[in-house]
Amino acid sequence: MLPELGHFALILALLLAGLQAFFGIAGPMVGRDRWSAAVTPALAGQAVMVATAVACLIASFVGNDFSVQYVADNSNSALPLFYRVSAMWGAHEGSLLLWILLLALWSVAVAVGSARLPPRFSARVLGVLGLVSFGFLLFTLATSNPFLRLDPPAPDGRDLNPILQDPGLAIHPPILYTGYVGFAVAFAFACAAMLEGRLDQTWARWTRPWTTAAWAFLTCGIALGSFWAYYELGWGGFWFWDPVENASFMPWLVGTALVHSLAATDKRGLFKSWTLLLAILTFSLSMLGTFLVRSGVLVSVHSFAADPSRGIFILAFLIVMIGGALSLYAWRAPLLKSTAGFELGARESFLLFNNVLLVIAATTVFAGTLAPLISDSLGLGTVSVGPPYFNPTFMLSMLPLAALMCVGIHANWKRGRLSDARRAILLSLLAAAVLGCGITFGIYSNGHVLTPVAMTIGIWIIISSLIEPLYRVRRHLSLPRALIGMTIAHMGLGTGVIALTTVQSFTVERDVSLSVGESATIGGYTLRFVGVKPVEGPNYEGVGGTFVVTRGGKPVAVMIPQKRQFWIQHQVTSETAIRVDHGNNLLLALGEDLGAGRWSVRVQVRPLVSLIWLAALIMAIGAAIAASDRRYRAARAAESAAGVVAERA
Repeated sequence: MLPELGHFALILALLLAGLQAFFGIAGPMVGRDRWSAAVTPALAGQAVMVATAVACLIASFVGNDFSVQYVADNSNSALPLFYRVSAMWGAHEGSLLLWILLLALWSVAVAVGSARLPPRFSARVLGVLGLVSFGFLLFTLATSNPFLRLDPPAPDGRDLNPILQDPGLAIHPPILYTGYVGFAVAFAFACAAMLEGRLDQTWARWTRPWTTAAWAFLTCGIALGSFWAYYELGWGGFWFWDPVENASFMPWLVGTALVHSLAATDKRGLFKSWTLLLAILTFSLSMLGTFLVRSGVLVSVHSFAADPSRGIFILAFLIVMIGGALSLYAWRAPLLKSTAGFELGARESFLLFNNVLLVIAATTVFAGTLAPLISDSLGLGTVSVGPPYFNPTFMLSMLPLAALMCVGIHANWKRGRLSDARRAILLSLLAAAVLGCGITFGIYSNGHVLTPVAMTIGIWIIISSLIEPLYRVRRHLSLPRALIGMTIAHMGLGTGVIALTTVQSFTVERDVSLSVGESATIGGYTLRFVGVKPVEGPNYEGVGGTFVVTRGGKPVAVMIPQKRQFWIQHQVTSETAIRVDHGNNLLLALGEDLGAGRWSVRVQVRPLVSLIWLAALIMAIGAAIAASDRRYRAARAAESAAGVVAERA
């Protein structure tokens, strides 16, 4: 009866989400505080019901209940227990249920964290989140019920997609979705501020930690997906501008702009209309990503096979939610004017320029992602848009953005006073140029035209980020967590720029064919092919090729890439072998059996590629530290008291 219990729990969660939305939005509107007070109990009940449904579905997977269609389609009795649990979110219906659970958890966190906020404002925030939950629960029950029964039950399951049977991809969706869903909180705060007419600096201060935390999770999720693609798919790349990769990257770009715009609104009361619009746009792009992944309109290794009716439902929900938010925005537009001013060289100007460049970058990615779909819809033929389009257009925005950041970080609020920081700017640029050119021509001895430029900018970002904290340490001044977090995040960005530049400029890649005993030399490494031997796992069999790797005659490693064939779906996957040596990632991917004991193998030497994922982790850690700044909690307490007095008045 577990599937029926889970289905019933989802129905109750839908009703409670509807009550949460109604009481949260209508209660403050008509001035009924009892309605507003009912929002939190409704949310608590909804979260319990959603968690119950998730537990029932996981129990069905663990217990191999193949009378449930979703379990029969995505599991098998030979599947290891860890992957039976992660199979819950391995396809459309379960991943949507995971999305709803994470939204409920975010809502509970907001309810706890907003206890010090004015009750009516808090109720409005939770009401908007309830409306989002209601829409996704309705979508699940109407088109994507994971508890549908099979009659008669299947004797065994069709197995989880073999490429999902990997630890990295098992934890990637929960982290990525936590970031996606977290931007619903920023959206809810923006809508609540517009509903209440509270469009001063306070709503931005309340929103900042939630938005920064969501951005940190999305950063980790994207990086983890990139790492999985690097070692699991066999082609050795870390980013291919795949449509579903882009679907997560676009809200990250606009979310980055939102994080910085909130800082200006919080500090100076500026960019209020721009910040509200970015909050709406970031959530819109998260919803658009859901549509692209689940509608079937785009083909991707990451997408879910789904019928178009689901895409239509999500598109309609997207139009309703975003259309309503934009209508609120238009209604409150007269209240969004600001009398504060700032000089051209002030920090506000640099934040605005960088925000515009981030939105332009997101727009170029959006255009390239949807161009094939638009071309096909208009009957203009098939259009393929890939790295030759994305790489140069993206760089056109990113290089000036990084350079502006290195200068803007020295500017003061309102009055830039960059003349006072001229010496620090020039010396940091000179040091970065020397180090960048030294790395490019001294260590690697070559590179593309833009290699020393990008390398210089990456190092310049790191040096510029450290100047203010070091100044404060020397003067025995306080170091707020927000400043520490910002510094760490910017250092992570600089590290990422250096790593990306090195990888793109100095990667060596070759496909070779070797017989037993033969050797090949690539990028300074010599590989000797020892042979292949059979391998067997819990639900697959295959072969592993043994390669002895040396460099300059000295042993480096014995590497064993594999090719696996899974018993149920008969799908072949490539398990790469990776070795980190002197900053280089040596990757081997076993190819095809060419006969007579000869095998093809892909060999890549990617310098500093591991720093790409380390940089993402550093940025996320910096964001987490910034989000935990005590000043946000102190500000909430003080402003809450003022807000309660204002509501009673």
